[in-house]
Amino acid sequence: MKPLKFFLLAVSCIYLTQTNAQNLNIIPEPFDAVKGTGVFQFPKSIAINAPSSANEVTDQIAKQLRTVTGKTVLFSKNGPSITLNIIKDNEIGNEGYTLNINATGIVISANSNAGLFYGWQTVQQIMPAAIYAKTLQTNIQWNAPFVSIIDKPRFSWRGMMLDVSRHFFSKADVKVFIDDMARYKYNRFHWHLTDDQGWRIEIKSLPRLTSVGAWRSERKGKWANTNKPNLDEPKTYGGFYTQEEIKEVVAYAKSKFIEVIPEIDIPGHSMAFITSYPELSTTPKYPYQVNVGDEFMDWGGLNGHATSKIDNSLDPSNEKVYEYLDKIMSEVAPLFPYEYIHMGGDENAKNNWEKSSNVQALMKKEGLKNQMEVQSYFVKRMQKIINSKGKKMIGWDEILQGGLSGDAVVMSWQGIKGGIEAAKQGHQVVMSPNDFNYIDFYQGELTAEGSVYRGLRMKRSYGFDPVPAGIDPNLILGNQANQWTEQLQTMRKVQYMTWPRSLAVAETSWSPADKKNWNNFTKKVEAQFEKLDAADVVYARSMYDPIVTTQLNTKGEYIVTMEGEVEGLAIYYTIDDQIPDKYSDQYTTPFVLPDDVLSVRIISYREGKPIGKYLNIPLESLKKRAVKVL
Repeated sequence: MKPLKFFLLAVSCIYLTQTNAQNLNIIPEPFDAVKGTGVFQFPKSIAINAPSSANEVTDQIAKQLRTVTGKTVLFSKNGPSITLNIIKDNEIGNEGYTLNINATGIVISANSNAGLFYGWQTVQQIMPAAIYAKTLQTNIQWNAPFVSIIDKPRFSWRGMMLDVSRHFFSKADVKVFIDDMARYKYNRFHWHLTDDQGWRIEIKSLPRLTSVGAWRSERKGKWANTNKPNLDEPKTYGGFYTQEEIKEVVAYAKSKFIEVIPEIDIPGHSMAFITSYPELSTTPKYPYQVNVGDEFMDWGGLNGHATSKIDNSLDPSNEKVYEYLDKIMSEVAPLFPYEYIHMGGDENAKNNWEKSSNVQALMKKEGLKNQMEVQSYFVKRMQKIINSKGKKMIGWDEILQGGLSGDAVVMSWQGIKGGIEAAKQGHQVVMSPNDFNYIDFYQGELTAEGSVYRGLRMKRSYGFDPVPAGIDPNLILGNQANQWTEQLQTMRKVQYMTWPRSLAVAETSWSPADKKNWNNFTKKVEAQFEKLDAADVVYARSMYDPIVTTQLNTKGEYIVTMEGEVEGLAIYYTIDDQIPDKYSDQYTTPFVLPDDVLSVRIISYREGKPIGKYLNIPLESLKKRAVKVL
């Protein structure tokens, strides 16, 4: 690595311009970057020189360049425009790369094809945005700025989860999700395949999982604002992936250097499973159907509890449950080459377990003191099944309940406390805390975007550090964003909720902590909008909308505060029900709401032009969000 560092210093002296990648607008921020003063102009005929071992990368580069630029692309060692090198450099690790662009062309060097692939993702980010298009683009000056970059990821696990149970997404949709991930160097696709609302993976030895469990009555309106269907209502909404389709998606992800982790969510969240095989529940005599979004759980308390006699949890005392799970894992494991299988383990209601005489008998037999230890009994048996298939188990942080053994990995979603506890016990951890990384939460003003559990601004996501103070960083595998889809029925809506907020998670997962800078990052995000447009990715512009909070003081007055999430905004508002513009009152300091106000209407400007959404926040919403000041 030292020669490369000296080379960068030499290049810096020549170019006279050393900067972080903010001027290059690369996300995630590289480990080290030096920007030059010229540009490499792509010739009419683009030559690629690379070893045959890199064909899986060069083929993708060539296909993309031919499609978008219309130029001739050939493979030649003579005067190459693009050179890919496989090297041996311990300093950059398996996924790192070096990138040098000068007058003679583009050179990417790495220890692996993954590193070459990530180097090419960086090249695309500094090319014209049209490189992300899917068709021929004309009248484009195809070039890339002179630059020298040394880059490597902070974490080995840079994940994103997609829930396909609540709403089914086609194989083509999933590939789009994977494409979007790859653009920003994500490398772990967590596929949430089963839940109360649908079983999405073909299990040939248990055909009712898909003939029954994959289908439910259709509902098109607001989630959890729906009636429970009649038992004889047609079950026509849903779908599943055949094993051949699973293999195709896994291979596609692998071509983008993304590993796929399947999740079979048990013992809770199993309504679709139990609907297919009711005998696996502690309440088998009651009629089951796949949930459509109607509420059947009270989510108060640690894990909530079922509010009806029908259970969504598997019976831990029933040996048939483990026989079926063994069959499932015997078919799941060969489909997914990566070393982990996710067993879920979250939000498992235990009140029906408590009432079960069979579970009570199990507790007596096994010496289990409480329902937490019953959960631990189930988790340990599940771990043995997964291990018997040559895989390691990963689960949500509830798998810690009652004790966890072996090499299980904990995915911390209930904040960071589960991750801290797991690491203290010596377990490896993936951080995916809901208060930083849940990208299904609304991301701007509640009244403009609609309620999705709660809000999460991009700035907060960006402020997260996956390594808690006092915890061995070697136990933190990485960071993950989770996209739950209760409220998301189409891939366009999934994209809108994912981007640009997941750019924050991507930079946290890849870049050195000391290279992160919020103001620089927001400028890079704005530059990415053009690229997302070219890629036909829909995204939110909520970063331009002010954060509006209220306080209730001791006089009974409501005080309104507005905070810009990004620099350079001018915020204008009205309280007389008129539509605001740049001639309205400009927000400068918090103000008291007069008694006769019905709503506060807001719009943000930059450089004299409107840039944010027009917000119309009713008085009721302002009061509801108020924090009392003592």
